[in-house]
Amino acid sequence: MLLIGFAITLLYALLIGSFILGFNKVPLFHLKRIPSKTTFSVVVPFRNEAENLPILLESIQNLNYPKELFEVILVDDDSEDESVELIVGFLANARTDVTIINNVRKTNAPKKDAITTAINNAKHEWIVTTDADCTLPEFWLNSFNAFIQETNTKCIVAPVKYHDTIGFLNAFQTLDFLSLQGATIGGFGINKPFLCNGANFGYKKSLFFELNGFKGNSTIASGDDIFLLEKVAKTHPNNLHYLKCNEAIVSTQTQKSWKHLFSQRLRWSAKTSNYKNAFGKLTGLIVFLMNAFVVLSILFCLFNLFSFKSLLYILVLKLYVDFLLLYKTASFFNSKHVLKSYLLGFLVYPFFSVFIALTSVFKSYTWKDRTFKK
Repeated sequence: MLLIGFAITLLYALLIGSFILGFNKVPLFHLKRIPSKTTFSVVVPFRNEAENLPILLESIQNLNYPKELFEVILVDDDSEDESVELIVGFLANARTDVTIINNVRKTNAPKKDAITTAINNAKHEWIVTTDADCTLPEFWLNSFNAFIQETNTKCIVAPVKYHDTIGFLNAFQTLDFLSLQGATIGGFGINKPFLCNGANFGYKKSLFFELNGFKGNSTIASGDDIFLLEKVAKTHPNNLHYLKCNEAIVSTQTQKSWKHLFSQRLRWSAKTSNYKNAFGKLTGLIVFLMNAFVVLSILFCLFNLFSFKSLLYILVLKLYVDFLLLYKTASFFNSKHVLKSYLLGFLVYPFFSVFIALTSVFKSYTWKDRTFKK
């Protein structure tokens, strides 16, 4: 078991080390003053988001981009709260081109249907998706515009962070999310893109239609971002880029309870078995094996079946490489303060991760008051 443990740890260290090197290879994009000429259709699917929509709508109003160059399409996915009424009230005084449309359901994936519905109604060539619980930075579209003009990109993955909040639950989520963002950026840096987030994702409308949208994964409720990324990475690798720009960082909400967090992570985990990206699958496997080995080793140490000294060596190595990636990522997202919870989060995470991975094999998940099978 010791040899297996060190082999897994070595693979894990090499993987995270590659992300650290890759993170440095993705250049920081500095927003420059250039003419605004790219036109955007911002797509926001929503269902029962009355609590979050006011913040999103205010940030839309505050976007510092020519109003005639973008539209916002809000897609109502059968909301049962006051979301629609709230938006209608906002539209009465809106200074931007904002419309609300109803989702046209055709598959078992409501959010994918909502995005497809919006794209079919979009006026502009560039589609940028975000979520109803997000806050958009003032120069969000400006950064996309500048990046598009400087590159030959057809698809842009952009950064997402959690709002700063207090408490260990929020710190734990932020650390976990920063690790995902670090792996996302690192993957692009080593030319192995395998992660993105639909809260900040842009692509040409013509590209979406060329790839037949979400065809091929419409039976899977989530994954509107990852599965489209896989298609782009396979067919247009040279036109896929990461926008590592501070002005492009979208902020979103953490989950309010451990129960909600478990539900969210179950949803995220449920789609992994359908990934087609070999590197993404390998990454998931190595990370799972590492965390599973840590959990088993701790249990075996309690029964004197594994050397505590060996476990300590493994934990120290994992602690070090994880921290390096998190530190780089937290520095970019201006979230270094959350690192004070790193040690406790480091101890909790293997148990959390293994529980989610194993539970997702057998359990359905709830999303927006709907239950989906894996």
